[in-house]
Amino acid sequence: MRRIVIPRPPTPPLPRMQDHAVFSAAGSVWALLVGMGLLLLGNGLQGSLLGVRAAEESFGSTVTGIVMSGYFVGFLIGSQIAPRTIRRVGHLRVFAAVAALASIAILVQSLLVTPVVWALMRVLTGYCLASAYIVTESWLNDRVTNEHRGGLLSVYMIVSYFGMGGGQLLLNTGDPIAHELFILVSVLISFAAIPILFSLTPQPVQEAPERLGARALYRISPLGIFGSFSTGILQGAVFGMGAVYGRTAGLSVAQISVFMFILIAGPALAQWPIGKLSDRMDRRKVITGLAAFGAIASLVAVLVTGVWPQLLVYLAAAIGLGPMLLYSLFIAYTNDHLRAEQMVAASSTLILVFGIGATLGPSTAGLLMDAFGPTGFLALLAGAQAGIVVFALHRMRITRTGPVEAQSPWSSNPARTAALSPAIAEVASEAADDEAAAREAGVDDAPAAEDTATEDAADAPKQSGGSAP
Repeated sequence: MRRIVIPRPPTPPLPRMQDHAVFSAAGSVWALLVGMGLLLLGNGLQGSLLGVRAAEESFGSTVTGIVMSGYFVGFLIGSQIAPRTIRRVGHLRVFAAVAALASIAILVQSLLVTPVVWALMRVLTGYCLASAYIVTESWLNDRVTNEHRGGLLSVYMIVSYFGMGGGQLLLNTGDPIAHELFILVSVLISFAAIPILFSLTPQPVQEAPERLGARALYRISPLGIFGSFSTGILQGAVFGMGAVYGRTAGLSVAQISVFMFILIAGPALAQWPIGKLSDRMDRRKVITGLAAFGAIASLVAVLVTGVWPQLLVYLAAAIGLGPMLLYSLFIAYTNDHLRAEQMVAASSTLILVFGIGATLGPSTAGLLMDAFGPTGFLALLAGAQAGIVVFALHRMRITRTGPVEAQSPWSSNPARTAALSPAIAEVASEAADDEAAAREAGVDDAPAAEDTATEDAADAPKQSGGSAP
């Protein structure tokens, strides 16, 4: 007797539960995202406003650079002190206090327009913003499971880039010489605290981070440390002196706001494809290519600055590509040479090295601009990225890379605080563990995951008897 097989109707596709979970998690912390969006709008406007006002007050590029470096000094101090303060008094109290202090600081700068007062207020602002970032980002990290943490942090990245970029456009809403824009910054920062203070979201438990010293990490990944420091110089110069450069190059206030918006937010569109490309090939080649492109774009802008400065608005995305995107690649490259349990501690060290570079960026740019005019700003961007190219090529010459399949997955990183970097490192650590388990399950005789403690240990020298310095 023949069996009649009735075909089963096709199973409808299951809903994308992961996406739903990510959006559900984002909805549960909407107050944090809205608050950070407002805070970033105020911070973005504040940086460009002070740069333009300093140029109008004839502070001089060197003095302006020192003043703007104060923000990163305060940021470094805040990133070290804030976690202990949060553990002692709680997230909500810390956020409310630093929002009030940051709001006061910008108003003081409006009333007392002198370099010394501004430098002190920039240190205070950096401390306050670092504390606010750590409160928010540690809170976000606590609100999701490991499976969906990467998705929620991606939503936060979008808020970060377009918040900072959108703040630049607010420069068009008033006269930098008047008080209105300073008041607007204060209002935005004050409003940022309201949704967070009224939120019913449970506060996370703040744990003491692990430590991995810079010297030990340099032995593990020389390129990771060198690149993080260099990228700190680049981003410090861009955020601290980008608006000053635009003003001294002859751009109007409206053109400066658009230039800075594209410089910061434009590269975000290329972040995903460049990051995924680095997952499919030797990451050092992507780093070298991106840094070389950034150096060339800066040199082209040098020619444009003296002839047709208005064209700088169209070159802004190319100029910002390297400074804005390189840090994420250095984080991923360093993770390639770490064990999973080392990644969180290493990320805190990298952000510290990045912060030291960022404190030098504005002051170095100011010195060069006083010596060579506005093109000194571009010379710093070109020189720092050329240094990355040279050092990366040196590392490629003396060491081989491991298999592409062994690389840790790339993650976007805005290189701002020691709170978010460990969160992203946790995602990379978990992904690395999953990939290692999958490889071991797929190949019966696969060895256990090897300890890739150093570039030189993991990457065999190309030449017999050669060794890395």
